[in-house]
Amino acid sequence: MELDVLILSRLQFALTIMFHYLFPPLTIGLGGLMVSLEAMYLRTRNPHYEQAAKFWTRIFAVNFAMGVSTGIVMEFQFGTNWATYSRFVGDVFGSALAAEGIFAFFLESGFLAVVVFGWDKVSPRVHFFATCMVALGAIFSSVWIVVANSWQQTPAGFHLVGEGTNVRAEITDFWAMVFNPSSVDRLLHTLIGCYILAAFFVMSISAYYLLRGKHLEFAKRSFSQALIMGSVMSLAALIQGDVQARNLKKTQPAKLAAMEAHFETGTGGTPLYAFGIPDEEKRSVRFGLAIPGMLSFLIHGNTQEPVMGLDRFPRDDWPPVNLTFQSFHLMVGLGFFFIAITLAAWFYLWRGKLFETRWLLWIFVVSIPLPYAANQLGWATAEFGRQPWVVYGMLRTSDGLSKSVTAGQTLASIIMFGIIYALLFAVFLYVLNDKIQHGPEPVTPPEKTKGQDLADVAGQRAGTGGYSLTMPGESPHNPGPTPSK
Repeated sequence: MELDVLILSRLQFALTIMFHYLFPPLTIGLGGLMVSLEAMYLRTRNPHYEQAAKFWTRIFAVNFAMGVSTGIVMEFQFGTNWATYSRFVGDVFGSALAAEGIFAFFLESGFLAVVVFGWDKVSPRVHFFATCMVALGAIFSSVWIVVANSWQQTPAGFHLVGEGTNVRAEITDFWAMVFNPSSVDRLLHTLIGCYILAAFFVMSISAYYLLRGKHLEFAKRSFSQALIMGSVMSLAALIQGDVQARNLKKTQPAKLAAMEAHFETGTGGTPLYAFGIPDEEKRSVRFGLAIPGMLSFLIHGNTQEPVMGLDRFPRDDWPPVNLTFQSFHLMVGLGFFFIAITLAAWFYLWRGKLFETRWLLWIFVVSIPLPYAANQLGWATAEFGRQPWVVYGMLRTSDGLSKSVTAGQTLASIIMFGIIYALLFAVFLYVLNDKIQHGPEPVTPPEKTKGQDLADVAGQRAGTGGYSLTMPGESPHNPGPTPSK
């Protein structure tokens, strides 16, 4: 069987970007939780909040290192496997990636040293400021990456220059490029997904400690802060996802139709499939459960107005319907699970039984892969739904390939990346597990003043008539034999 360089190149890029995207969402979300925990410490001076902030900062640092090391590979692929695409989008991507380096990476990495190593070297307020800058840098990083990707989905603020295979997009309006028709919606949805992932990550580890009876105060405070974020963001994902779907009606109607396996436009209300198996040849959904008029209601606000179907587009311009439909519906199903489980946690917290309800804590422990899956499925939906275009409506994916790369070279690189990434992931899991098993550092009691030390000595003497001696290595509670008077 002859190897297809297009399929292999797409597979290689999917492998590298999906592996890389295991790490940035947790970095972004943990940054927000670190800010929350440090703010609680500054407000209450409860050392358990500082203990929690220190622990999650160490996890953040490990995850940040993995994100940086795995992200470099993708940029090289633009020039090796996708040279035509890189030439076409170079002016757009160059400005966005330069902005990421200036406004995001240097901000995040510059203050990270203070956050990780500066606990005892700077004041709590200065350390809190550094943590805010690290969290802000992580958000800025996502801003510019999402802007670049959103431009591929909904190009704006440019004109085409050159001819033939040398044609490229050149920016004419930088801010129109930044605020292209889908960038704000997609950025909000991406950030919400990051915060959901971090919340469930923290709740999973905290629930594990609670079930084991270890680090209880740390676990309760970490779980409570993460539960606030997780529940709010899970509900926000539902609302913002609805807004984004309505925007797709105007910007990428073929993607919307593929997400819902909507083949025929029809004249009446459009049903919504809760699940099923789309059949592109027969233009139907097998084993599907359809809710009459529901898609029309969600998109138009009524149950009678039809939604544009795939029949309005040339067959060669259809996205892969089954892949787009299944990835979207799995993501939505996981979103409803996140809402249900966080609301259940709030109910038990209100009853004062959350941290003793073992079956619920176990659900949080084992559910950690689900927000990772939801984030991956969200990006898969966006990228499947854009096909067959690498720049929507302008450059097909098949036309973006490099002309000199062979299928054999691409396959060899996939195998190499697979081996390296497997080893990297094994190291990451080992280090992460080691930090989890070690747990947070013990809470350090406040340092006593000289006056407090003198008062303690006086109290000890007063309690024993002033003559009792404490032998070296013995505690005041077990002083050993007392010499006679």
